[in-house]
Amino acid sequence: MEGRGPWFLRIWKRSGQVALIAAMFLTAGGGAWGLDTQDITLQWTEAGRKLAEERVADWKSKGELVLIPAGEFIMGSDKKTDRLAYRSELPQRQVYLDAFEIGKYEVTALEYLKFILATHRPPQLDWRYNGGNFQESMTHHPIMHVTWAEADAYCKWAGQRLPTEAEWEKAARGTDGRLYPWGNEYAGPTRANFGRTGLSGPVRDRPERLLLYPPIISVDKYENAVSPYGLYQTIGNVAEWVADWYDQDYYKTAPDRNPRGPETGTQKAFRGGGWMDSTTTMRVAMRNGTDPNTRINWLGFRCARSVNADQQ
Repeated sequence: MEGRGPWFLRIWKRSGQVALIAAMFLTAGGGAWGLDTQDITLQWTEAGRKLAEERVADWKSKGELVLIPAGEFIMGSDKKTDRLAYRSELPQRQVYLDAFEIGKYEVTALEYLKFILATHRPPQLDWRYNGGNFQESMTHHPIMHVTWAEADAYCKWAGQRLPTEAEWEKAARGTDGRLYPWGNEYAGPTRANFGRTGLSGPVRDRPERLLLYPPIISVDKYENAVSPYGLYQTIGNVAEWVADWYDQDYYKTAPDRNPRGPETGTQKAFRGGGWMDSTTTMRVAMRNGTDPNTRINWLGFRCARSVNADQQ
């Protein structure tokens, strides 16, 4: 996996407590860690489920789709204009995509809560407040700790799907091959939530929870950094699962019309970089992949929807 190397740490809790398996990923030059916790399962209390049902009934979510018109865009990187480009981003080329819609924001905790209740799933592992709920300040934070299959299931439940890598990149950078959603000028943390090294968040009252909840922010922040189509936080905060299998050399043979990634693989692609990533990954052309069963605190998703029936 380009840009990250896994280091696995097993911590076994005895006396009837659940076994915690943690996998930490070191960013490329960033020196920060993300925590992967695969084997924790929480349960609702009766009062907790009732509170959750009240929340989804009364609180307004931020789900909104943006139309991306059909046409060509510049996909990938050119070493002449982006010295940070990785092998997986080469070669740069013109790609045509049919029209599609994509989430203006990353899927939030509140939106995912609706899915969990509707499909009778347990609470997320970082929802440990009032019987299985998230704290109110987390309502519009991006959902995290979801596997690729869980992200895919949510999108299908919502009548949508995960975007392809090509769709994600066009929506994030527009048609002109820019390096960042806002243009070609590097702007640092004034336009994206990244390069954070200390774990913190709305669960500061319990130190052990800081391992689960990172310094992420609401999905509607950074109005000065939206993409040409109005998408928020396509880089930073959390990285985002996309539909494709990941192959670092896929661009060498990929079609130039509606590419959908390799037919098979062992890793699923993700895009956008997260709160703990470094400058090298905070570019819209950056791509990477990981085990689809990964459930980690720097990885979420947004959904897309086909405009034409033959795209389904």
